[in-house]
Amino acid sequence: MNRLLQLKYLSGNLKNFNKISTPISYSTVQHIKVDPYLILEDDLKYFYEDVKKILKSGTSQTELEKISSYYFDGQGKAIRPMVSMLMARAVNSQLGLNSRLLLTQQRQIALFSEMVHSASLVHDDVIDQSDYRRGKPSVNVLWNHKKVTMAGDYILAVASIMISRLKNDDVTLCLSQILTDLVQGEFMQLGSKESENERFDHYITKTYRKTGSLIANTLKATAIMAGANNDLAEIAFQYGRNIGLAFQLVDDLLDFVSSTETLGKPAAADLKLGLATAPVLFACERFPELNPMITRRFNEPGDVDYAFELVHKSQGLEQTKFLAKKHCLEALSLARQLTPSQYQKGLEVVCEIVINRMK
Repeated sequence: MNRLLQLKYLSGNLKNFNKISTPISYSTVQHIKVDPYLILEDDLKYFYEDVKKILKSGTSQTELEKISSYYFDGQGKAIRPMVSMLMARAVNSQLGLNSRLLLTQQRQIALFSEMVHSASLVHDDVIDQSDYRRGKPSVNVLWNHKKVTMAGDYILAVASIMISRLKNDDVTLCLSQILTDLVQGEFMQLGSKESENERFDHYITKTYRKTGSLIANTLKATAIMAGANNDLAEIAFQYGRNIGLAFQLVDDLLDFVSSTETLGKPAAADLKLGLATAPVLFACERFPELNPMITRRFNEPGDVDYAFELVHKSQGLEQTKFLAKKHCLEALSLARQLTPSQYQKGLEVVCEIVINRMK
């Protein structure tokens, strides 16, 4: 990847890195110490239990229920439902709304987002032949691939039925875009661009479709459900897009610096799948010998170990941090355009939570 593309995505070179290299802290979020999970305790308390009830109610097939519920064990970070409910309550506060029915509908949108996310994990496990996720055996290790694939489809079907019952066409269209983006993002991940100058564009677009779109369109849908105007809905969307991109960039970084115990999956998992993520793409500038390895998807003996070593010798990790922080600062700016409330402050704190995963 050339310097022009780096400048495009970093809005400056590494000389500017120190300007935002310190962690986003509570001082950045105006000294308001808000614990998002605490202020959303009522919204999130039975969240995963409710998902499992929804899945159970849709089938009499015990094994299908068991497979589809496997990842809803409450052991995840719940970042998507947490952010969704923060935005819902922040928008409701801004619009002066205090309807229990509305909040229930917005919570169903949050349920939808987590169900779609987990369905994508189920399908990813089949495609990637994963052995380990979230610190336990992957679904495809425990059940055959046909059953696992159908379980992923079942989760999506049940989630879609739930949203159709909201009877809001704009919300349905918004959330349907998530499914379209997920499939396209997965297709993009199955291939790669031969041209070095196209790879980073390919990576960013793929990352948005696989990760960013889910959060962005979920938050936009919660705002639409509340009757928000286009400007407010766009703030919700862009906040979610930036948080989603930052979250995935941090995940890509952690793949190079975290242990299996910390990350819940083996280190260098992406390299082993043949994927060139941001740290690798940035490292290409210093070590162009990475380019042929990217083209052959790290499938020759020694490729994974050598690429891993080169990334650590380059500034790829620092540049990935920079880009993640850039997106978090943009999300922070968007959150501050909302009317102040404890939930709006919670959206600011989310930026800190995402960035501090890199510690």
